[in-house]
Amino acid sequence: MRDFTWGIAATGTIARTVGAAIVAEPGMRVGAVGSRNLDRAQALAATLGAESAYDSYERLCADPAVDAIYVATPHAQHLQVAEAAIAAGKAVLCEKPLAATVDDAEKMVRLAREAGVFLMEAMWMRFNPLIQMVAADPRFGEVRSIHASFGFAHPYDPVHRLWAPELGGGALLDLGIYPFGLAQLLLGMPSDLRVTGSLAPNGVDAEAGGVLLYPGGRKALVETSLLGNYPNDASVVGTEMRADILAPFWAPQRILLTGPSMEPEEHVLDPADNGYAGELREVRDATADGRTESSIMPLDESLAMMGLLAEARRQLA
Repeated sequence: MRDFTWGIAATGTIARTVGAAIVAEPGMRVGAVGSRNLDRAQALAATLGAESAYDSYERLCADPAVDAIYVATPHAQHLQVAEAAIAAGKAVLCEKPLAATVDDAEKMVRLAREAGVFLMEAMWMRFNPLIQMVAADPRFGEVRSIHASFGFAHPYDPVHRLWAPELGGGALLDLGIYPFGLAQLLLGMPSDLRVTGSLAPNGVDAEAGGVLLYPGGRKALVETSLLGNYPNDASVVGTEMRADILAPFWAPQRILLTGPSMEPEEHVLDPADNGYAGELREVRDATADGRTESSIMPLDESLAMMGLLAEARRQLA
């Protein structure tokens, strides 16, 4: 059986990181790299052992040797690349957030469903075995509270992708999706949301702190920022057990479980089984099974998160 073959759209840090994960995964390879800059595409292709490099995303998606496209462009370009990949019948793994806007995300999902093509948001946190263990462990009883933060100080630069509005910049889409996403995974969508924070001089969200409220008094307290260095850890408190997820909580290597009726448990991640490997396997397995959506990262939940983050941003205006 031939290797499952990926095309990588873009050549930035995350493209290189996920490309290396593909190369390390048995039965997978990178067949092509696409970029608006052919020199960069050729350089990354050489690094990853890919035989083809293209100067456009459309040409990348048309490569007949490629089974799936990994979209690693800035958020605002996700729709363009995903649209080309879906039109070419390629499975799509799209870096988080799914798109820069709710409208773009809804169009991507509609196109994929109409074409019967696999599409998934690359929320690697959901594929981390320690996070999956927390989500599945019945010993918590009822989860009552979640605390999670993701923030670091990044100098304001209106042309940097983290700050540029035309590239989908801001703390919420790039960082906040993780603490909001942990709450979504463990508690679902909130019945109410209350957010405060501040905007950068160009209007993008610089920081946000929110309370997600759920029926029966359950809650999640989340923070994200490009202005200050946060703990970047998380805690999950249930009626019977507590989890402390050490930084970085969205890609944890260690968690501690404690409770009044148990001995403390420390769980450590196998370094070879990080979230990147899990999401890559999900795309391959779904494609082999003829599935067009993931049960681990469903498209409806990606759309719901886009709406939640948009509402959080609206409250900062």
